[in-house]
Amino acid sequence: MKKSILAICDLEESYACNLTEYMNERKSTPFDVQAFTNLVSLSEFAKKNHIDLLLISTQAMCDEVKNLDIDRIVILSEGELPEHALTEPQVYKYQSSDSLIAEVMNYYAAAVPSRQPMAFAGAALKTEILGVYSPLGRVGKTAFALTLGEILAEKKRVLYVNLEDYHGFEGIFSTVYRADLSDLIYFARQKEGNIIFKLNGMIQSFENLDYIPPAFSSCDLRDVRCEEWIWFLREIGACGEYEVLILDLGYQVDEVYQILRQCRRIYMPVLEDTVSKNKLLQFEKNLNALDCQDVLEKLQRLHLPELRGDFGGKDGMERMVNGSMGSFVRRLLSEGK
Repeated sequence: MKKSILAICDLEESYACNLTEYMNERKSTPFDVQAFTNLVSLSEFAKKNHIDLLLISTQAMCDEVKNLDIDRIVILSEGELPEHALTEPQVYKYQSSDSLIAEVMNYYAAAVPSRQPMAFAGAALKTEILGVYSPLGRVGKTAFALTLGEILAEKKRVLYVNLEDYHGFEGIFSTVYRADLSDLIYFARQKEGNIIFKLNGMIQSFENLDYIPPAFSSCDLRDVRCEEWIWFLREIGACGEYEVLILDLGYQVDEVYQILRQCRRIYMPVLEDTVSKNKLLQFEKNLNALDCQDVLEKLQRLHLPELRGDFGGKDGMERMVNGSMGSFVRRLLSEGK
């Protein structure tokens, strides 16, 4: 089934082509993006193809465009809008591509709440969920999870979701997120928009690995009920966009054992000192007491290699993937574990 069509029409050829190329290269874009640099070519295309969403510059916008077979129009604004365009939503044209895409997807998600991306419609739940969890602290869990994600993403479509109380991503990767997982959960609770388009407006990437910016406030995570998390995971799976979903789980997730039950495999970094051994023993006793023997069967204890140096930023990620942690993960995967 073909993707829905997003058209970009701008008289500035380099802008239209560059934005189109960027959006088509984004693995998470739920549209087939087409570029147009004049109204004649746009009109001819619209006569033969239904356009779901059009981004059009103020210079190109005119009354003729409103009569074409187009569901939604967003104006690429450079400042003041001409009178005929005031009824259409607008985004500032010269912001970063990621910010522009986020704004457009947020609008579209709210504007078409019942619309499912054509590429995802009727998709079977094929996403493999891998959990990374440990009742111990400072065991390299997140470093392992990110490395696992990057290596799997060399051949598969992978989404990483961090559900830790304190992740430190903004500092580690020297970035500021305009929206994060808390915003996505809040949006989903309103049930007034399409979560898949909202998700696409938030996706970030480490090289090949897609990820949702983690929740800044730990209180937001604790406020999410277990059944909401399970619904959220199933929505991602149902969209058919990702082959693998990696959950980097923290301690405060509501009924974390029930979340672990959704995973096909659970990687659990461990240590061998006396205190750690007894914490792990208590953890396993709790699982038995909660009748979660199925979770125990999925657990795979890991003794991770010692992390050397800082893994912050793009260079740090590359060092992990190409270093001892990467070698450990590749060996683990080659053994089918």
